[in-house]
Amino acid sequence: MIQNRILFGGDYNPEQWPEETWLQDVRLMQDAGVNSVTLGVFSWAKLEPRPGVRNFGWLDRLMDLMHDNGIGVVLATPTASPPPWLGKLHPETLPRDENGQIVWWGSRQQFSHSSSDYRRYAAAITEDLAAHYGSHPALTMWHVNNEYCTHDWGDAAARAFRTWLRAKYESLEALNDAWGTAFWSQRYDSWQEIIPPRRAQYMRNPAQVLDFKRFTSDALLECYIAERDIVARRTPNIPVTTNFMPFWTGQDAWKWAEHEDIVSVDIYPDPRDELGGQYNAMIGDMTRSQARGPWMLMEQAAGPVNWRGVNHPKPRGLGRLWSLQSVAHGADAICYFQWRQSRQGAEKFHSGMVSHAGEHGRTFQEIKQLGAELLRIAPDVTGAHATAQVAILHDWDSWWADQQEGRPSLHMDYPEVMRAWHRALWESGLPTDFAHPTRGDLSVYPLVVIPHLYILDDSAIDALLAYVQGGGTLVCGFHTGAADQDDRIREGGMDARLRELFGIRTIHEWWPLEAGESADCGDFRGTLWTEELEAADGEPVALYKGGELDGLPAVLRKGRAWYVSTLPEPDALRALLGSAAQTAGVRPPLDDLPAAVEAVRRGALVFVLNHGHEPVTVEVPGTHHDLLTGTTAHGQVTLGRYGVAVLKEGTS
Repeated sequence: MIQNRILFGGDYNPEQWPEETWLQDVRLMQDAGVNSVTLGVFSWAKLEPRPGVRNFGWLDRLMDLMHDNGIGVVLATPTASPPPWLGKLHPETLPRDENGQIVWWGSRQQFSHSSSDYRRYAAAITEDLAAHYGSHPALTMWHVNNEYCTHDWGDAAARAFRTWLRAKYESLEALNDAWGTAFWSQRYDSWQEIIPPRRAQYMRNPAQVLDFKRFTSDALLECYIAERDIVARRTPNIPVTTNFMPFWTGQDAWKWAEHEDIVSVDIYPDPRDELGGQYNAMIGDMTRSQARGPWMLMEQAAGPVNWRGVNHPKPRGLGRLWSLQSVAHGADAICYFQWRQSRQGAEKFHSGMVSHAGEHGRTFQEIKQLGAELLRIAPDVTGAHATAQVAILHDWDSWWADQQEGRPSLHMDYPEVMRAWHRALWESGLPTDFAHPTRGDLSVYPLVVIPHLYILDDSAIDALLAYVQGGGTLVCGFHTGAADQDDRIREGGMDARLRELFGIRTIHEWWPLEAGESADCGDFRGTLWTEELEAADGEPVALYKGGELDGLPAVLRKGRAWYVSTLPEPDALRALLGSAAQTAGVRPPLDDLPAAVEAVRRGALVFVLNHGHEPVTVEVPGTHHDLLTGTTAHGQVTLGRYGVAVLKEGTS
């Protein structure tokens, strides 16, 4: 992004306001230290009020106004929200749901990713924006579309799906084998017989559903790349991004991140969630890992959102805490949706940096404080990397397969299992990366953990074997490696190489637990899942007690490889992973932290963050300068409720 400067600002939708408001907005932006705004995200109908007509005058004035006041512009392509005329003139641009019903205009994102007409109009408006604004001095970044999340089961998607399948399988014989179509007489004799997995009489073919999820991610990626290439051709030196939704199922973000200059994400922790800070850290860790370095927080809420059942404001200081926490976890941009809270439309109860209370409201006053603090720390933090010695393996293929019908347990929630393991590491004070099983070098991490990856292909298994053989410590959760890339169950319920790795002779049965049920594992209780394991040469670390699994291993260890056949309760999982980390030589940035206090090292700085409601004193060996307060800390710092210290070794 920009060295010595943290981007600070948010989505600015001035078309919702009379132009006399714009000057007031600029004054307040300067007062708050805002240096970046995103324009045009949902402006297609204003920019192109009728097919082929361009109305850029208002945006010209805005771009000039921003530049004149030292505010950079992240300019969006407005293609996430087509104008009503597009759906009216070209009904095939409207997506259809699984039941064949049209998804109409009147909200946003009502486009078929596979519609040639949608893509043609999207390319045209993108081309004209790039030609018109590519040389404007306010332009600092392109923001393509917004939160790609459209699904389509219509005819355009069906045609594109068949093309995608032809490219992947080349022959119907290969497709029939991968999909297991011998089951239930589903064999295909013609490509034209293949349709998206629409509503069916009973359970649908799981391999077909899995491929359709892969296709949908790829189809949306094609839309992004088409627009990215247009703006990149016009402005090769201007970075391009699109904002991910946090830990969202619809995009393989590992694959998408490879096509972005800057990886950006939207994060909306629940203010009432006592572990909201852990969630915020997890998304930051995941996004930093996808970016392989600094990343952009494109959206967060300055106060309440409007889409939960009950939408709570953020208590005083919490928004500042989470923003600085994102910086600690690698963000070089802290932005919001949106600048000024809307007075009309579906999101008028979604907060803004300037709330309905205006410039004298608490929200804006906290925004001003944060803007000043980001300016203060920026020279020491921007471009610096937050490093971790632990990696959590995560893969969208496995998540997609886990979501489907006909599984051993409907209570198996992949994101919640991932979050439970990340929580255990976070509460242990251990900085964490995320990694794909095969798209990176696992050997740089002394400790790798797999909360749960139902699908592992052969290359992933080979990578895990090589990692452990190379001296790495691996802790693996339940029901991992049960299926291959086609969702075909491995012989024995787990690949034989993995059973050898963990010292398992036989997995006799999977025994999922009911909601609220738990299993006695001796020193702890297991939740969600258990397995009937017979050990080979694996050493039992914990045994089930009572019931059908009495005396059988709950946790096995063979050398540096651990297998955990249940989801231990939080304290037990934290202790287990802490023990594995100690064995692997992994240490936290600061030892003996009080409860609810997090310490993160980024470059030469240590961020100390109090997620608790009460003041705490934290031992910090040595002498440090606190960049936020300008004071010197000798051996300890005291933090108030939601307090933060950003420490640099030395006295100034």
